Amino acid sequence: MKKSLLALSIGTLLCGTAIAGPADYVYLPTVEHGEKELDFKFGSTRHPSGVTNQVTSLGLGYGATENWFTELYLKSEKEGETARLNILEWENKFQLTETGKYPLEIGLITELEFPINKGGSANEIKFGPLFQTEFGKLQLNGNLLFERAFGGVVEPDDEPRKTVFQYQWQAKYRWEKEFEFGLQGFGETGEWNHWAPHNAQQHKIGPAIFGKIALSGHQALKYNAAWLIGTTDATPNNTFRMQAEYEF
Repeated sequence: MKKSLLALSIGTLLCGTAIAGPADYVYLPTVEHGEKELDFKFGSTRHPSGVTNQVTSLGLGYGATENWFTELYLKSEKEGETARLNILEWENKFQLTETGKYPLEIGLITELEFPINKGGSANEIKFGPLFQTEFGKLQLNGNLLFERAFGGVVEPDDEPRKTVFQYQWQAKYRWEKEFEFGLQGFGETGEWNHWAPHNAQQHKIGPAIFGKIALSGHQALKYNAAWLIGTTDATPNNTFRMQAEYEF
């Protein structure tokens, strides 16, 4: 019991720095030149303490080149009864390998977050490599991410800022273009070079669905959603996340 409480306390401490949000999605390493999209994301989770966290975001993205996709989001976060925090997020994805040329597709993600309604709140940067491979109808993805807060007001009693390691993975069976299914997993281990005890880390896994519905011309609707179950004391028991995109 004491070990569980200690792990939960460490997990809560980690929540005060960088943490994988409930609306986070699995980044893909490929880019489509000229593609434009409206992107909506939603996530809801309940922490072991009983506090509910909800995140929504709306973004506009563009495939600027064959290797570069850029997207600007307005994201809103609310945890428990605290005031809603609005964030401006700028995401840039770079495809590093030619599509289909090698067994492994490789990309790079960089993401900047800037709070816009809480004076003194820290900004955040996230970056890391993206990997994808295929075996017949099975598509596998794995991403290694590093996140760190910077800027804002640092109080004397604040915890030291650390670079936190996160991961994402996905296994998808491409049954039909309109409906595919698989598993997703997200996690955070603490400081990248000094991981927290296992039960204080965050790991969640669960079933996911995917699909793309073609519309007229080059337009399409894409969706994916997952129900994720926490596997450690520091992880929310249940997380629901979804993403819907309109491509044009």
